[in-house]
Amino acid sequence: MATPIGIKIPLTRDERTGYTSLDTYPETVKQNLKNLLLTNQGERVMEPLFGVGIRHKLFEQKDSSTYAKIDSSIREQVRRYLPYLDLQEISFKEDDQNAVFIRIVYFITPLGTSDTLEITE
Repeated sequence: MATPIGIKIPLTRDERTGYTSLDTYPETVKQNLKNLLLTNQGERVMEPLFGVGIRHKLFEQKDSSTYAKIDSSIREQVRRYLPYLDLQEISFKEDDQNAVFIRIVYFITPLGTSDTLEITE
């Protein structure tokens, strides 16, 4: 049985460990990146600058300028709070219902592996 690394968010019950756990470093890194994107600045205790606040930014005008600002914000936050990640690609795609799909391809430097996070807002 693997030793859990962290707790999966949102919290759900698990009979083995009490709460559903994260058992690998890549899934922990993915959750950390998702948390950074979805957290609004000022929301995290003792870290008022932490977070991209992606949901608020996506209510702005959807154009290349807005996406460039979001891209810049993501890169700056990752440099500051997740320095072990090398962002390789950030792309945005809209659908007919005004949903925006964000795709981030990243390299986890200490593990020597790549992964992708996709978020729909």
